[in-house]
Amino acid sequence: MTVLTTVLQRYFTDYAPRQRGLSTNTINAYRDTWRLLLKHAATLGISPDQADFDKIDADMVNSFLDHLQTGRGNTTTTRNQRLAGVKAIAAFAQPDHPEHADTLARIIAIPTKRAPASQPVFLTPQETAHLLTSPDTTTWTGRRDQVMLTLAAQTGLRVSEIVSLTINDIRLDASKTVNTIGKGRKTRATPLTSQTAAILRRYLAERATRPGIALFPGPKGQHLTRDAIERRLATHLATAATTCPDIVNKHVTMHTLRHTAAMRLLEAGVDIAVIALWLGHEHTTTTDRYLHGHLGLKQEAIDRTRPPTVKPGRYKPAPDILTWLNQL
Repeated sequence: MTVLTTVLQRYFTDYAPRQRGLSTNTINAYRDTWRLLLKHAATLGISPDQADFDKIDADMVNSFLDHLQTGRGNTTTTRNQRLAGVKAIAAFAQPDHPEHADTLARIIAIPTKRAPASQPVFLTPQETAHLLTSPDTTTWTGRRDQVMLTLAAQTGLRVSEIVSLTINDIRLDASKTVNTIGKGRKTRATPLTSQTAAILRRYLAERATRPGIALFPGPKGQHLTRDAIERRLATHLATAATTCPDIVNKHVTMHTLRHTAAMRLLEAGVDIAVIALWLGHEHTTTTDRYLHGHLGLKQEAIDRTRPPTVKPGRYKPAPDILTWLNQL
């Protein structure tokens, strides 16, 4: 058994879940990172069972990171997340294995890759309405999906939070909230609108006749997986596209519904600090991106600073372009 094998087993069976208390999502992400890394090493002639830190070094890690972006088409964000998983194991191994100190230090020193910050993709109210009415509500799965998408679009919950919801996390008394444990094991209660609460109340009455405690269960009452939820969303997006063609031009995932909820709050005049608390962001800088992505707010700012003689709104050229050119 190699040093790397021992380190991985200790990290994933004891250190990560018991000592660090990392979330299941984080542990799974780190696990998948090392599965991909060892498979990449195998393509270069290094057997996973024989892999050790003398072979899984900084050069190998950099080769793996390049493979993620060029071979698998991963984004820079995904590349950096995978690097974090590699570094976590290297940092854990470093104190107990001085014979590999130099190799581990070089891995830990690999810098993250910078990339232009992307603007959040979100749905307009019309697009959201088409999506929420696309599930076939004559079936149980259609009714379940409609409630799930409605909850996501109104609350802005992460898909990982939706996956883990149970029927006990919904409060429909005077508070009307959904209780979740988000990133960093932070708990928060997100308010529900009266309309969403009413939909959930009807849904829970039907849900009580089915097994398990998952709020959005699979056929046997088990929690749906992230992939299953994304596939259900893709199905309903295809249906919505038949009546709302504009939705086809957007790359829509469950996280898009989180962006949509944030934009609706911003349009309603909610302070950015309150939106950060609503979404479970640790810092408001994470939420500031919605300000940059909202062109309507920028247009309003321009209109407030325009001279009195200038009409509000965007400039539109005269229909007769030749006349306009002659008047220049």
